[in-house]
Amino acid sequence: MKRLGLYLHFPFCMNKCAYCDFYSVVNYDDVERYMDALMLQCEDYATSCEPYAVDTIFLGGGTPTIVPEKQMQALIDCIYENFNVTIDAEVTIEANPATVTLGQLKKYRKSGINRLSIGLQSVCDNELKALSRVHSYEDFEKTFKMARKAGFDNINLDLMYGIPEQTMDSFIKSLETVVELDPEHISLYNLKIEDSTPFGAIRDSLPLPDEDIEFAMYEYAIDYLTRHGYEQYETSNFAKKGYECKHNMKYWTCQEYLGLGTASHSYFRNTRFSFIKDIDSFVSAIEDPDNSDVITDENYTISPRERVGEYIMLSLRLKKGINVTEFKRFCGMDFEKMFEDLLPPYVSNGFMDRTATGYAFTAKGMYVSNYILSSMLDFSSEIDKNIANGKDK
Repeated sequence: MKRLGLYLHFPFCMNKCAYCDFYSVVNYDDVERYMDALMLQCEDYATSCEPYAVDTIFLGGGTPTIVPEKQMQALIDCIYENFNVTIDAEVTIEANPATVTLGQLKKYRKSGINRLSIGLQSVCDNELKALSRVHSYEDFEKTFKMARKAGFDNINLDLMYGIPEQTMDSFIKSLETVVELDPEHISLYNLKIEDSTPFGAIRDSLPLPDEDIEFAMYEYAIDYLTRHGYEQYETSNFAKKGYECKHNMKYWTCQEYLGLGTASHSYFRNTRFSFIKDIDSFVSAIEDPDNSDVITDENYTISPRERVGEYIMLSLRLKKGINVTEFKRFCGMDFEKMFEDLLPPYVSNGFMDRTATGYAFTAKGMYVSNYILSSMLDFSSEIDKNIANGKDK
């Protein structure tokens, strides 16, 4: 059977963080109706997913853990009833500190959820307050200990760098504290300020570390985490051996995944589609099949050029980088010939390494990877030419 990842989006939060541009709301009035719609959507996709074995499930948001336990259990039961879930499936739920109880975590673990992702961000309360997080470090520590007591032996912690009021010393304190807790996985994200967020409106007055310090934080983290047993396998992700996030690896290796719920995205049967970012419109469309044509806000078949571009972009996010032999097998093109004008300066300036199998970003390259990847993908005339000719340049 073909393999499939399943993502379900829960757009409810206790508080909207000032830096967040994901779709979420702080009004819980529609939780029950929304959960019913999610279960109906699972039933709707059951037939089309029959040829697939679901080996990863990710319950994300938002904050899934604020959904009432009975409704979450009903949804999990519905997933197992409608999809071919493998016995060893990785099942992740995201949680914010202070949104779960020990009893709740024990029920999650008993239901088959075997991976927990906790949004810590920082161990310094002043930095958490600056991010408008509603939890303290003490709240997080209690949540982490409860998770261990509930039987979770695969836990990810989210950390951020380049955030308001953060210094190199406070960032090192966060790293050291987290490593001492000994989670299996650490996700490390730098703050991106989006125009549509409250931070976007005040970006010039935010007390942020400068770019040199921010890069020093990233470089230090890579070295520190590697020395303490966390291998970097993707730009922002570090794991102990065998604990890489299997679900996220599907995104980065161009595997299929199905996203359910408002604002979710999918790559399924060579088609990319996403559902509208509006709870009421989404639920109404699920409840009334006559409105099903308005449920998506994006739906298109992947073109050959887009497939090549995505393969390049996603492969280079991984620490191992792009394998030129696998690339040739994937699309019939010569990676080095396609980018012969770009690769040498990237290597000579320390942004890329020429590996035994291809090319990979250095730490310096990963830090500015968005800029480099954009430049490479803008080199579209060469990709188009190769696809049109069906051969190398």
